[in-house]
Amino acid sequence: MRRRVRDPREFGRVAVLMGGWSAEREVSLWSGEAVLSALTKRSVEALGVDATRENILTLRALGFERVFIILHGGAGEDGTVQAALELQGLPYTGSGVSGSAVKMNKMTAKRVWLAEKLPTAAFMELNSEADARAAARKFKFPFVIKPAAEGSSVGVTIVKKPAQVAGAFKLARGAGRATGPSGPVHRIVMAEKFIRGAELTVPVLDGEALPSIRIVPAGEFYDYHAKYIANDTQYHCPSGLSAAREKQLRALALEAFRLVGAGGWGRVDFMVDKSGKPWLLELNTVPGMTSHSLVPMGAKAAGMSFDELCWAILETSMGDGHAR
Repeated sequence: MRRRVRDPREFGRVAVLMGGWSAEREVSLWSGEAVLSALTKRSVEALGVDATRENILTLRALGFERVFIILHGGAGEDGTVQAALELQGLPYTGSGVSGSAVKMNKMTAKRVWLAEKLPTAAFMELNSEADARAAARKFKFPFVIKPAAEGSSVGVTIVKKPAQVAGAFKLARGAGRATGPSGPVHRIVMAEKFIRGAELTVPVLDGEALPSIRIVPAGEFYDYHAKYIANDTQYHCPSGLSAAREKQLRALALEAFRLVGAGGWGRVDFMVDKSGKPWLLELNTVPGMTSHSLVPMGAKAAGMSFDELCWAILETSMGDGHAR
């Protein structure tokens, strides 16, 4: 649990770590600027740092005493950056190394949830186009092909017919491509049964589930454009669920969060089918904090302004846990 802070000087010098080198770099920069503005308005000594593989290892030497991680995807959410901060003894926001690593591969998180009998759609790993065609036979059309370790709906395709299978696999495998010593590094790809219904999300802050949000994109699904660019995506918060189903969804979000070892803050995404049953999609340990983002919407519905939310997230770095 976080320790409440009254004096911004208690936080010390804070690095707002943004940008980075994942496929979600641009969104991270947007989020980071919003967080930085909110913290400085409340007199926190915060500075923006565009993360590189080199400078994440020097933050303590540069005089920072705490880190607000707002890196989306890649090393910012898979435990790599968290481990670098642990080695420097720097407290930071969000999940620790193990929770970040487990959550980052959607298939690993789903295996944990299935082992504990939490509802999530059937899936399989894809290593080739032949695997993708096998997934089509297994799940029937439509089904989903996507990268297993990217966010912001990067590289996601709802596959509706055989002619789309090969292209969807290539898109997912190439999405978020990084370059290593031996050339391009391709991401793990997965296929998933398509759940027809409403998309909802539940923000989590310091062990509490905030009000759920129902998302109604103008297009086929809640893709990158609908998340960050379009102005015609509809958001409903309260989501319209009955009190009993809202309670059920929030409880399921907290359990999913706990089981993968996530902490601090985040967001749990669901599909709710026509019968009203919720299905876990994925968990985000460093969700967006842009003008279109969902965690601030849930916080607002709970009576918390954006500036208060950023302060509360930073407070989670003051409690018991990693590097503290």
